[in-house]
Amino acid sequence: MHFESLSDFFAMGGYASYVWGAYGISFAAMLWILLTSLSKKRRLLADIRNRMAREQRIEDAKKLENTL
Repeated sequence: MHFESLSDFFAMGGYASYVWGAYGISFAAMLWILLTSLSKKRRLLADIRNRMAREQRIEDAKKLENTL
């Protein structure tokens, strides 16, 4: 499609609300997926750190029990 001016491009031949709405919805969905993925990654890494620290505390406690 050939556009005469920038305003014609943004008007999209009279279908601007559909075209830009579709772009907006798609962008919002991708942004939501990105943010939820980053949030899940952060929670997963925190859970792994907590489990590792707990296992280390358990091992340390076992060593103390053997010395008594």
